[in-house]
Amino acid sequence: MEARTIAPCGMNCGICLAYLRTRNTCGGCWGDNKQKIGHCSACVIKNCDFLEQTDSKFCYECSKYPCLRLKQLDKRYRLKYHMSMIENLETIKNSGLDRFLEMEHDRWLCPDCGGTICVHRGFCLKCRETASKLN
Repeated sequence: MEARTIAPCGMNCGICLAYLRTRNTCGGCWGDNKQKIGHCSACVIKNCDFLEQTDSKFCYECSKYPCLRLKQLDKRYRLKYHMSMIENLETIKNSGLDRFLEMEHDRWLCPDCGGTICVHRGFCLKCRETASKLN
């Protein structure tokens, strides 16, 4: 897990299917737009004017936090993937990015092969170990 894989919204791009897949990989929110899937390139949060006014470049520092778009994204990820962008942002804000990265590493590390559990698939893409067996 690296700081450059953490998006302004709190998404850890390092656990995203597009980032983890072996072909046509995405460089994450801060990566090159050429390889991003369409909705990531055009992301309202990443391209938000208010975000440019923050020092940290994370949404938690914005005067509109949490905005409607972030709330909607958070709700979808809570329901579908059992992960919260807002909780991630609160952890970064309160504990720091380094501590958050340590926690993410521990949370998403596959104990069988050392790969990364994909948040969108619920299993390690290297060995297919399921997240349900890991928790």
